Amino acid sequence: MTAQRDWFEKDYYAVLGVAKDATDKEITKTYRKLARKYHPDTNPNNTSAEEKFKDISAAYDVLGDESRRKEYDEVRRAGPSAFGMNGARGAGHGGFSGGQPFDMGGTDISDLISQMFGGGGGRGRGGVDPRRGTDLEASLDISFVDAVTGTTTSLRLSTDGESKPREVNVRIPAGVDNGQRIRIKGRGEPGRSGAPAGDLLLTCNVAAHHLFGREGKNLTVQLPITFTEAALGANIEVPTLDGSTVTLRLKAGTQAGSRHRVKGKGINANGDSGDLIVSVEVVVPKDLTDKQKKLLQQFDDICDESPRSHLFSSSTKTTKNQKD
Repeated sequence: MTAQRDWFEKDYYAVLGVAKDATDKEITKTYRKLARKYHPDTNPNNTSAEEKFKDISAAYDVLGDESRRKEYDEVRRAGPSAFGMNGARGAGHGGFSGGQPFDMGGTDISDLISQMFGGGGGRGRGGVDPRRGTDLEASLDISFVDAVTGTTTSLRLSTDGESKPREVNVRIPAGVDNGQRIRIKGRGEPGRSGAPAGDLLLTCNVAAHHLFGREGKNLTVQLPITFTEAALGANIEVPTLDGSTVTLRLKAGTQAGSRHRVKGKGINANGDSGDLIVSVEVVVPKDLTDKQKKLLQQFDDICDESPRSHLFSSSTKTTKNQKD
C-alpha cells in the first residue's frame, strides 16, 4: 500500500468536486474539464490557476487509479483518530490504543502508519517511500503528412531526476491534429523505490501543407478551373495526399465556391476514412488578346440574363444592359 501523509489532510473528492461514490467515468470527465480550464497553457502567468491545476492533477492521480482510490478511501475511513494517534504516535503500545494492530483489508495498519510517519515498515529501497514518477510535458513539431498517416519518431528528454538526457521513441497515431496532446504511458520521470514511471504528455505542432488543409478527418483542397470548364462542365484530375490523382466530374454550370466530395480520400484513422473536399475556384484571365476580347464580347451580346436580377424587386425586370 503506497499511502501518503497528505491523504489524511486532503479531500480529493472535494478538490475535483465529485461525490465519493462517483463512477470512474464521472471522475475522468470532471478531471478533463477542470484540466482544460486551469491548464497553464490556457492561463499563462496565472499562479493561482497553476496551483489549482497541480491540485486537481494530484487528486486525479489517486482517484483516477482504481487500486490507489481504494487505498485512499480506506485511509480516509480509518483516519488518525481511529488509531488513537496524537501526531505520529498514539496512547497505547506501538502508538495504538489497546496495543492491538488495526487490520484494514488484510494490511497491518502499523505498517501503513510507519510508512507515512517515518518508520521503516512498508518503505522501498534505501528506506524511501515508493512514489510514482512525475508526468512530463513536451512538444513535438511534425509534418502535415506525418500527422495524417502516423509516424514513429524520437525526442530527447532531460529531467531533474536523471543525470543525462535520454532518447525516447514515441508513436504518433494517424490523424493527430495541430495542438492535440497525447499521453504516452511510462515515458515520464522514473518512479522512486520501484514505483512506476510517470507519463509523457506530448503536444503535437503540425506544420501547414502547401496544398491540403483538413476539417476533422476530411482533407480539403482548392481546385482552380477556367470559366469554360465551369460553364460547359469538364473531367478534371485532382491530386490526393498520397501522390495519386482522382478524376472529378464537374457538371455544366458549376459555380465558384462549390464543394465536391471524393469519398475515402481523407484521413484514415482507427479504421474510419474521411473524404477529400474539393472547393472550386473559377479563375478569371487577366491578360486577354484582342481576339479573345472580341469573342467574349460577342458572347456577352447574346446573353440577356443578369446574375444580379435577384437583387431587385420582382416587379422590376432587370437585364444585363440595365444600369445597377
